[in-house]
Amino acid sequence: MKMKSNREGWSNSALPSNMLWLCFGIVTMLVTTGCQTNPYTGRWQLMMMPMSQEVQMGAQAYADVKSDPKMRPSTDPREIEPVKRVAARVIEAAKRSKYSDVANEFEWEVTVIKDDKTMNAFALPGGKIAVYTGIFPVAKTEAGLAAVMGHEVVHALARHGGERMSQNTLAQTTLQAIGIALGVSGANPVLSQAGMAALGVGAQVGVLLPFSRKHESEADYVGVLLAADAGYDPREAIQLWQRMGEMSGGKSPSEFMSTHPSHETRIQQLEEWMAEAMPIYQSKPPAPNHELPALH
Repeated sequence: MKMKSNREGWSNSALPSNMLWLCFGIVTMLVTTGCQTNPYTGRWQLMMMPMSQEVQMGAQAYADVKSDPKMRPSTDPREIEPVKRVAARVIEAAKRSKYSDVANEFEWEVTVIKDDKTMNAFALPGGKIAVYTGIFPVAKTEAGLAAVMGHEVVHALARHGGERMSQNTLAQTTLQAIGIALGVSGANPVLSQAGMAALGVGAQVGVLLPFSRKHESEADYVGVLLAADAGYDPREAIQLWQRMGEMSGGKSPSEFMSTHPSHETRIQQLEEWMAEAMPIYQSKPPAPNHELPALH
């Protein structure tokens, strides 16, 4: 029996196949038009966003944080001076690193946020850094703080934020394309929604979260090298994560479902990287390593 074709010459049964090939072509084009290789790990990175856009978004996010009425910048020199001292050394190390081109283009800025309950710090594209005073007890010393800041600075230098957004864009485009194909094929709408949901879970757990764990491990690795180059003992990073594990009381999500490696994994990796980090540290004049101020 001869198959009836539509006006464009596509057979009804061939349409889904052609649509899938079109979807495949679109995804392939998106992947091949933006990629780079991490200079330290050699890891291939999907990058569909220009650096200028990342920097603009980073600047806006930083301005939003600073203008938040709930955010109170520290005015205590005992809190501000060690943070800025460590930041200056880590930034100079970044400017000597394999990220030197990016680091020298950033307009660096550091803010200390008075929030003793928040154990956090971040560095945004463009070089905008914020450190919450709540990180002091776990960092304990300036060397511990260097491990934290080195890690956060690498997230910005390695463009992990832009990569993450690129991954989300690709995942959304792929799922939308598959959804179109399923809809055109005349599949049951309920079945199509279930299939999309399953694919969404698959993309989230199988692709996006593992990449995010790679981001964290990459930031740990390069961050400890930057801290060592800045004159801080990289072994402090191991003690930092040991304290973090103790303070969390072991209450952390399973590594598979978490965007961060487990404390145990991090410590094991850091111990392995000491063979590379220690010679760098030993070749540099040691940085001051004062105790961070107690919270009050």
